[in-house]
Amino acid sequence: MGVQEQYPFDVEALRADFPILDRKVGGDPETPGEGADDDTPLVYLDNAATSHTPDPVVDAISDYYRGYNANVHRGIHQLSQEASVAYEEAHDTVADFIGAEGREEIVFTKNTTEAMNLVAYAWGLEELGPGDNVVLSEMEHHASLVTWQQIGKRTGADVRFIDVTDEGRLDMDDAATLIDDDTEMVSVVHVSNTLGTVNPIGELADMAHDRDALIFADAAQSVPTRPVDVEDLGVDFLAFSGHKMCGPTGIGALYGREEVLDDMQPYLYGGDMIRRVSFEDSTWEDLPWKFEAGTPSIAQGIAFAAAVEYLEEIGMDRVEAHEDLLTAYAYDELEALGGVEIYGPPGDDRGGLVAFNVDGVHAHDLSSILNDYGVAIRAGDHCTQPLHDELGIAASARASFYVYNTVEEVDALVDAVREARDLFA
Repeated sequence: MGVQEQYPFDVEALRADFPILDRKVGGDPETPGEGADDDTPLVYLDNAATSHTPDPVVDAISDYYRGYNANVHRGIHQLSQEASVAYEEAHDTVADFIGAEGREEIVFTKNTTEAMNLVAYAWGLEELGPGDNVVLSEMEHHASLVTWQQIGKRTGADVRFIDVTDEGRLDMDDAATLIDDDTEMVSVVHVSNTLGTVNPIGELADMAHDRDALIFADAAQSVPTRPVDVEDLGVDFLAFSGHKMCGPTGIGALYGREEVLDDMQPYLYGGDMIRRVSFEDSTWEDLPWKFEAGTPSIAQGIAFAAAVEYLEEIGMDRVEAHEDLLTAYAYDELEALGGVEIYGPPGDDRGGLVAFNVDGVHAHDLSSILNDYGVAIRAGDHCTQPLHDELGIAASARASFYVYNTVEEVDALVDAVREARDLFA
């Protein structure tokens, strides 16, 4: 059976929802599609940075602006009522998607980074002090690492890092040592955006809770690509971004257990999160609005829910199966080339990305050469500089896959890598 015959859904039919995939590239970026050099089919393999947006999600944005554009929670008139209902129901849709108990546990943010900062400032500045510690991992994205690092500096709390093994997995014995009676928060990435490692969040949650600590999962790379249930994971906080899961930019979500969010003070102050104001004091709205100050990203929130519905129609089990299929195939084909070093666990045991380097070729040069073949990947440290330091490399190339990618596109990647390797040989 060919690899294509193992697709869990009709990929070609799904690709019709993404007109951008028909782009030809290679010409002047300032005049796309207008020059004779725009003749190379786009092979988009940078989905861990940002995925593309299907027509139904674009339509949701357009429908809002064309049909009921108005501010939420501020008007009695019909347009405001319609917008408010749609925006509130979007919270319900996202809550259901990750197994939260209700909209009260879903705060819309700009992205995962803002969600991290919300918890770090609203919870961390209040709860942390000298003698306390926060436990991260060596594979954390800067959004987590830098945020908790700076909170540690401000509060006097220690920030610790769980070691990563040579195979790219968390050293769970080290985790058991670092998480102790002084630990207040464990904040760990669910799927590494560099190594592809799928971390045992449930086991870490048990360790944290045994020490009366909270746990925060950075799910930016997991919620878009696999079924995620916050109750099953046992997390207290979890964050993810819409633009990595067929949604628009500028919208993300923070999940927090209701009782924990209830106890936290707001991170931002202003319109919509206020219940009552006097010259002497103010009181706050109920969850989740307590944490959504000012006019929110209304169109993006509504479109975020449309993206969730799009993925649910595919089925997250099938999304994960497709990711696993392409990732294992890419891993094996790149490994078979020779002269390619791949980082992280084996191809059949990772999230939907492969980070690698080619002998004698800088990752930036490799990305530039691949671009000539229409293959879009990311090159750099992927916002994991300390992890790259531990790996002993300055940068790596990363190919990441999503629901619309095909085996033929992986073949195009491998062929282009082969050409680059031979060019520098």
